[in-house]
Amino acid sequence: MLPGVDHLVVLTPDLATGVAWCERTLGIAPTAGGEHPLMGTHNRIFNISSPTHPRTYLEIIAINSGATPAIPSSASRWFDMDNAALQQQVSQHSAQLIHWVANVPDVAERCAALSALDIERGPILTASRPTPDGLLQWQITVRDDGLRLMDGCLPTLIQWGAVHPCDSLPASGVQLQTLALQHPQAAMLQVACAAIGVAASVAIAPGEAPRLTVQLATPRGPVSLSSL
Repeated sequence: MLPGVDHLVVLTPDLATGVAWCERTLGIAPTAGGEHPLMGTHNRIFNISSPTHPRTYLEIIAINSGATPAIPSSASRWFDMDNAALQQQVSQHSAQLIHWVANVPDVAERCAALSALDIERGPILTASRPTPDGLLQWQITVRDDGLRLMDGCLPTLIQWGAVHPCDSLPASGVQLQTLALQHPQAAMLQVACAAIGVAASVAIAPGEAPRLTVQLATPRGPVSLSSL
């Protein structure tokens, strides 16, 4: 599999709020998903694959208040989910696009390529979650501080095992058309995405403030989501 956009990350204060946001904004109700014992989080997901972005899904994720993370108490959850400022920002909007994840066939090699640019993507963790179709397993880069890099514009890297979530996700009626990234350090972001192998999958441009913007085709017509 060639590197590309694996999934979009939408953070929500709780899953019920996130599902309601999805129904209101995109016109669909996601039902697939599960729990992440490693991080003490849970999600709802749905297929947003398109001809230009095959095997891609959207993840609505929240902290599972009833779970204790298996990670050390000194470590943070992925995607800056423990960041108080981000939590406050998200709570004001019900749900918000905060990040994206890139699927790569050789996560260790791609991390080494970033390290050569003095970018530390973080340790490679092995994670899993049970599903009705069996255990989903993957390797994912997560820094001990949980930090998204370049304000969420530089992706987390993931390498799936034998099964990908989209293998069992039906078409949802929502398709990813484009993912655009704006950042004050656009040139560095371009170099880093090229090192990962995903520069052709996204549009990168300079901007005064970091921003992720996606264009989606939905049952309610075109919808744009932004991290700001």
